[in-house]
Amino acid sequence: MRTFGPSFVFLAAALAAAFALSCGGGSSSMTSHELLSVTLSPASATNGPVQFSATGNYGSSPYMQTPPPNAHWGVCATNGQTTTEITVTQSGVAQCAAGATGTYLVWADAPPYGDAPVCNAITACGGGCMIAGTAKLICE
Repeated sequence: MRTFGPSFVFLAAALAAAFALSCGGGSSSMTSHELLSVTLSPASATNGPVQFSATGNYGSSPYMQTPPPNAHWGVCATNGQTTTEITVTQSGVAQCAAGATGTYLVWADAPPYGDAPVCNAITACGGGCMIAGTAKLICE
């Protein structure tokens, strides 16, 4: 009867372990609940204070979540520049500053996955490596 050497036994064990791990063991939460978009409501408002709400739209159940986990709020001018003409709280209440006129964007963004690392590439109007939604605030 033929016997196999230690190298063959080690190789067979390593292959069996690799096969077992590739069959569903170790699914990552990074792919289980992906944020696809953020919707703000109301879509447009005048002056303020206005309570905006952000709803996260996901690729798997639960398909909608208000607000999405780890959401951040901000404001910008319609040209994509930062502004101090309006303010928004981290609960989504936006208001025009005294004397402000024009149309501004209120935004909310969140990471594509709840456990995603901190993103340092957020633009003036949200987004970057985050999923963002916007609404308009008209100051008169």
